[in-house]
Amino acid sequence: MRIGLLTEGGYPYVSGDARLWCDRLVRGLGQHEFDIYALSRTRRQEDEGWIPLPPHVSRVRTAPLWTAEADSAGYGRRARRRFTECYTELAGAVCAGSDDQADRFAGALYGLAELARDEGGLVGALRSETAVRALERACRAPGALRAAREARVPELLTVAAHLERVLRPLSLDWYADDALGAADLCHATAGGPAALPGLLARHFCGVPLLVTEYGVQLRSHYLAAGAGQDAPSVRALLAAFHRGLAGEVYRRAAIVTPGNAHARRWQERCGADRTKIRTVHPGMEASRFTEAGESPDGGDPDMLVWVGRVEPAKDLVSLLHAFAEVRKAEPKARLRILGAPTGAEGRVYLGHCRALAAQLFPDEAEGVHAVGDNPVSFDEIGGPEAPTLADAYASGAVVVLSSVVEGFPISLVEAMFCGRATVSTDVGAVVEVIGGTGLVVPPRNPRALAESCVALLRDPERRERLGAAARARALELFTVEQNITAFHGIYLEIVAHCPVRRVVLDDAGEPLPFATPAEAHIPGRWTGSPTRVVARGGPTWAASDTPVRATRLATSEGAR
Repeated sequence: MRIGLLTEGGYPYVSGDARLWCDRLVRGLGQHEFDIYALSRTRRQEDEGWIPLPPHVSRVRTAPLWTAEADSAGYGRRARRRFTECYTELAGAVCAGSDDQADRFAGALYGLAELARDEGGLVGALRSETAVRALERACRAPGALRAAREARVPELLTVAAHLERVLRPLSLDWYADDALGAADLCHATAGGPAALPGLLARHFCGVPLLVTEYGVQLRSHYLAAGAGQDAPSVRALLAAFHRGLAGEVYRRAAIVTPGNAHARRWQERCGADRTKIRTVHPGMEASRFTEAGESPDGGDPDMLVWVGRVEPAKDLVSLLHAFAEVRKAEPKARLRILGAPTGAEGRVYLGHCRALAAQLFPDEAEGVHAVGDNPVSFDEIGGPEAPTLADAYASGAVVVLSSVVEGFPISLVEAMFCGRATVSTDVGAVVEVIGGTGLVVPPRNPRALAESCVALLRDPERRERLGAAARARALELFTVEQNITAFHGIYLEIVAHCPVRRVVLDDAGEPLPFATPAEAHIPGRWTGSPTRVVARGGPTWAASDTPVRATRLATSEGAR
């Protein structure tokens, strides 16, 4: 079958989100044909280029989200009226901010998409004074959000500019019958702008949509907005818009695939039908950790190991205070922190943690003439002490995760592949991942974290038992092979249940059932006489007269 893979800020670019997962998916499903439709986030990302693509990727079409030229300067009076009506409806649905506005939001969104298709785009219209005035009227209308009623002109301009950026996919020329309309299904690798082309392909051409979210876009927006400096009215309006977009994506998708139960609960809360949800855990390359996982060496029996990105959400401060309690019970215990800081904030946080470690644990020396050594060490992967990621996990007896915010805990799964016992905080998908093969404690509770670490340091048999169980669970649930197999089955399920979008006619003009077998999607020449194809449903411009060669099955003389 032909898959239209929809990405934002990632594959097939060298850098970006979900690049590795998408590449593994495409390469693992070589029996299918892929068309990639990618939205880029920055000029730098485009300048860095693409990763090498496999031969069954038929074509790649890209568009930038970071820039767009005004394209609607030539709107006539009727087109301007259509835009005003649709944008006013969209702004009204956003400013109302209630769940009963879903149909109004969807109608306005598709109305704008149809206008963009008919007039060649709407970037200029979305940037116009008309859009700002429509947004202002919606904010002042009865029933609008309280925060929206307080919005001033600068806040309205900020909201209008954000909506223009997010809605840029509406102006693309990807929705013809020879583009996304030719796909058997669209697979959006994220929600938000990445899923918009899939919504329009479904709306214009009837192509079913699959949405995968390993990090829920709406949750990410809430977290980013909470850390930003925007006014309350801006945060309220943008939250309402993204909530409406997420709800529309979940309602129209044939299947939604979260990466864990934590993401699944977010999706259900935002309107996803639980009967359409299939949890597919991320797939990770287990072979990198085989040697460490199968080695009889259990690492330094007194060593605790933490691996990850150094940032405030990882709560290394609580870990250091917990380790102070561990040292009181186990004076020989040591802690290795392996990871690189994330951005400027991460570098500041790393400096703070180093200072705290020096304060809590003065350098120790065996004698008065020896050089002291701190029981807490800070290293990065690739150094002489930990040349590889597997070496980092294998160096200690217990792996610790101390986060206060976590989505899918990749470092925890890597530790499980290495056969290590773990102590983790109960955040995100930790409990779902660990499944009873490790110890879980509340976040921001150094005492509970310390008690669990001490319990494992004192019981090597329990460590070995938990490590073996963790490795078995990881190999069963979190490998690349498991991930690819799951998506292959979901692709077949969607195509098997989606309605017939094209009717194949025989020479007499009658419908020919089962005229296009699955084998016809495999490259090569097929026998049979040409037939005509007509569209069933959808707009008339999406109809195709492209001949399809139907494979006629030979029947035996005794067949009934």
